[in-house]
Amino acid sequence: MDAHSDSVLKNKSKPSLTFEDRIATQLPAWQKRIGRVLDEFGDRVISEVTVAKAYGGMRGLFSLITEISHVDPELGLTIRGYTVDELLEKLPKPDGGAYPLMGGLYHLLLVGEFPTLEDALAVEDLWRERQGLPGQVMDVLRAMPDDTHPMTLLSQAILAMQPTSAAARAYHEGVSRGEYWLYMLEDALTLTANLPIVAATVYNMKYRNGVEAVPDPALDWSANIAHMIGKGDDMEFRELCRLFMILHSDQENGNACAHTSHLVSSTLSDLYLSSSAAMNALAGPLHGLASQETLRWLLNLQAHFGCLPSADELREYTLDTLKQGKVIPGYGHGVLRITDTRFTAQFRFAESYLPEDPIFQLVRRVYEVVPDLLRSLGKIKNPNPNVDAISGTLQHHYGIAQPEFCTVMFGTSRLTGLSAHAVWARALSQPIERPRSLSTGLIEEMFTPRIAVNGRVSSIASEASA
Repeated sequence: MDAHSDSVLKNKSKPSLTFEDRIATQLPAWQKRIGRVLDEFGDRVISEVTVAKAYGGMRGLFSLITEISHVDPELGLTIRGYTVDELLEKLPKPDGGAYPLMGGLYHLLLVGEFPTLEDALAVEDLWRERQGLPGQVMDVLRAMPDDTHPMTLLSQAILAMQPTSAAARAYHEGVSRGEYWLYMLEDALTLTANLPIVAATVYNMKYRNGVEAVPDPALDWSANIAHMIGKGDDMEFRELCRLFMILHSDQENGNACAHTSHLVSSTLSDLYLSSSAAMNALAGPLHGLASQETLRWLLNLQAHFGCLPSADELREYTLDTLKQGKVIPGYGHGVLRITDTRFTAQFRFAESYLPEDPIFQLVRRVYEVVPDLLRSLGKIKNPNPNVDAISGTLQHHYGIAQPEFCTVMFGTSRLTGLSAHAVWARALSQPIERPRSLSTGLIEEMFTPRIAVNGRVSSIASEASA
């Protein structure tokens, strides 16, 4: 594949309907549908809040609504009803490209209609028109210490863009809540347009002596990430960027970064504020930072053995790791009960493009050994690999040698999904989140009602148990 065939020619024709039109035409039907659901099923129970779930972080509790994506324990991630394999097969691709254009996926995320090639190219053009970081973004990033983690820089850069927020300005000027989503959409298009530049700027400041990140207008959104970090001539890495951005874009809105974004946005904070907060959640070791930790674990495993370990050697090493109270990063998932379909898609990529890579050989060996070992120990419900078990390995093969940058790539993709969630949450006028909380004493009181505290039974405990 040559550079010309891999480029995306700009489509000069304007789509017949804008995002505003496409979403606005759907809203009356959605509002009617939601009203009917509340009228008919509003008092039905869809989940159970047990004491164990309250103490256990509400894991697995159905308490959020989104029309955009769902994780089925036995099917994997679906976006607007399409599985990972269906998305990779059916979404529009650039001429000569093996993996889809991100513009097509964003159309699907926002509108819920499967895109044509014209739709995908129209989004890519829309993003090109909106590219350009405000000057204060660079000022903020340059002011940070040299050892600042890349995820901190990503969050700071997004926050520094907030003064440009159309939604914040519109709310200050008194826009009605019914129209607020239009300005959230404006921010969503501007933020997502600039995410590749932000990610590349973070990379270049950390690892390339501050080389300016300048997009190539002939390249699509995903391929421009490769271009701006100095890897634009590597056609395989361009394809990896396309695959990576599709796979990490969304995963319901109950995971930590999505829920953080949803919670902050529910206060009518603008998208820059909620997106920066989301990236702070993604930066946690129990969430998106797991991709960094998995790559480090694999590199340490390679250094320990010096070559590909046998199955028995790896089994013993894994048991020693677990005895130290550590986990095997990249294995297990809070919802899935199968191998993550996003892992499988990346595994196929590696088999095609880098089958002899030594770190991938380790990934393969770990995949052969660890699930059965974990299953035999009975410690986790899903011992299979998740998306983080391989994502850093692929980046490492193409020269992203810094594990800490893995999560920035993850966040760049995930913000496309989160921005779509935010637009629809405002379009459907979802309310501010305000759950209640209890103390341990009140829980004890709820289930031992004859024991009064200070001569009385708490009204709060009675309310919670009602």
